[in-house]
Amino acid sequence: MKKVLSFAIFGILIVLIACTNMRGANDVPRIAIDELKAKLGSSDMVLLDVRAKNDWDKSNEKITGAVRMDPETVDAWAGTLPKDKDIVLYCA
Repeated sequence: MKKVLSFAIFGILIVLIACTNMRGANDVPRIAIDELKAKLGSSDMVLLDVRAKNDWDKSNEKITGAVRMDPETVDAWAGTLPKDKDIVLYCA
């Protein structure tokens, strides 16, 4: 009985964590494709391709001017981004 209760509590925690992460993702501002196209090449925007390396390597579609950043090391590079520019990230 204790194992079943522990497993149920663990399952509930996983669901709560997943829901919290999804809610945070919905709070992030989004940019329409047409708006992004209009800003391409602007010195006021930094465009980051944060696809997983495998997805990036296999893709023939890359946006000119985008810089690929490893999403696994976001803690290392996030603080180096300019604060006076719009930062746009895209992934698969």
